[in-house]
Amino acid sequence: MFIYASDNVRELGGAKKWWLHKSLLSLIESLKSLGVKLIIRKGKDSSSVLKSLISEVHADSVYWNKRFDPLAKSRDENIKKELISSGINVECFDGFLLHNPNSFFTADGKPYGVFTPFWKKFQNEIVVSAPLPVPERLQGVEFDVHLERLEDLNLLPKIKWYAEMENFWSVSEQDAQKRLNWFISHALDGYGENRDRPDLDGTSLMSPYLASGLISPRQIWHSVVNSKKNGVSEGAEAFLRELAWREFSYHVLYHNPDMVNANLKKEFDAFPWRWDKTDDYVKWTKGLTGIPIIDAGMRQLWKTGWMHNRVRMIVASWLTKNLLIHWKIGEEWFWDTLVDADIANNVQGWQWTAGCGADAAPYFRIFNPVLQSKKFDPKGMYIRKWVPELAKLPDEYIHEPWNAPVYLLKMIGLELGKDYPLPMASIEETRKRALEAFEKIRRKNL
Repeated sequence: MFIYASDNVRELGGAKKWWLHKSLLSLIESLKSLGVKLIIRKGKDSSSVLKSLISEVHADSVYWNKRFDPLAKSRDENIKKELISSGINVECFDGFLLHNPNSFFTADGKPYGVFTPFWKKFQNEIVVSAPLPVPERLQGVEFDVHLERLEDLNLLPKIKWYAEMENFWSVSEQDAQKRLNWFISHALDGYGENRDRPDLDGTSLMSPYLASGLISPRQIWHSVVNSKKNGVSEGAEAFLRELAWREFSYHVLYHNPDMVNANLKKEFDAFPWRWDKTDDYVKWTKGLTGIPIIDAGMRQLWKTGWMHNRVRMIVASWLTKNLLIHWKIGEEWFWDTLVDADIANNVQGWQWTAGCGADAAPYFRIFNPVLQSKKFDPKGMYIRKWVPELAKLPDEYIHEPWNAPVYLLKMIGLELGKDYPLPMASIEETRKRALEAFEKIRRKNL
C-alpha cells in the first residue's frame, strides 16, 4: 500500500511530487501485471491510516523498508512500537541502502566523518546481497477495500509547468533498468574521466530512480560488478565510489540528525551568511546571474528537475561563498526543484560545498565558475544548450561574454545587459570577501 499523509515528514517539492505521481502510475501497472492492486490511502497521519487498513483486512504482519533520515526514522519507529504493542508482527529491512548506518564505526567506536576511510572499510566489510528476482505472481488482499484514486492525491499542479520534464524523463522501473543498461554499455568505463563533463552524456542518471525506489542500490551495484568479467574497471570503481558516497551521506546524517538545518561544524555558526532572499538570490534561481555556466545549470534544473553534479557544486559555491547566502536557502530551492531530491545527499552536498559539513571542501576552495566552465565544458556546448542567447559566441568568449569585443557582440546581435545580463558581481572581489570571512573563522578557532 501507499500512504500519503501530512506527517510524511518534509513536504515534497513540486518536482518530486510530479515524479511521485509518475512513479505511482508505474507501480500500479507493475502490480497489476502481478495480479494485485495498489492500495492508496491518504490522511492526516500515517499511523491512523495504516491501523485502519490493518483492521479492515485483518492483517497480522506489516513489512517495510527502513527510512534513515531523522524525521522519517522517528515516525516509523513510533509506528512500529504502536503496532507491536497491538500484537502486530513488524519486520523492517535495509533495502533503501547498501548498509545500515549503525552497522560499523571507526576503530575508536565513532561514526565516520571522512569519506576515504569510510570507503575503505565499506569495501572490506560490507557484503552487498544480490537482489531477488521479480516474482511471477503476488497474493493480493482478498477483501473489498476502499482505494483512493491517484488523482485524489493532487500531486500534479493545475498549471502544466512540467512539460519539459515529461519530455526528458521516462519514469518507471523498466526505464530505470533500461537507462542503467545503457550506461553500463556506453559510459561506465569512461565514467572516471567524463563524469565531470556536463556537455557529455557521461553520468548514469540513476539518482531520481534511486531516491524514489524505482531501482535499488543493490540492483545497481550488482549490475555494475557483474558487467565486468575481468575485474572492475577504473570507471566502474569510480561509479561504485559514488554509490558509497550516498551511503556515507546517510551515515553522517543518521549520526548527526541536526545537520538537516544546522552546520555540522559549529564554528560556522559565526560565519556571516545572509538569510534573506535578495535580488541576487532571485537572479540565481532564474539563471540570470550573468555567469554562463551558473545560468546554464539553474535553467537545466528548472526545466528538467535535474542538474549535472559538477555544475551543482559550481552553483552552490557561488551562492554560499561568493554571494554569502546561507546554504540552507540553496538547499531548500534544490529540494523544491529536483526530481532526485534526497535529504541526505542534498544536505551533505550543500554543507560540503559551503565548507561546514563532513569531509567538507577546504574553506579556500572557492570554485571560479569561468575556470570550471572552460575546463569541463571546453566547447561551451552545455552553455549553448541551456543559454541559447549565447549560442553564437565563439568558444573563446562563451564562458565570459563580457570579455568579447564590442564589434563581435554587434555582429552576432548580442547586447549584454539587455539580451543577456552582465555579471551580477565580481568573481574576484566576492572571492576575496569570502576568503576574509573564512579566515576570521579559522583564526577564531585556532
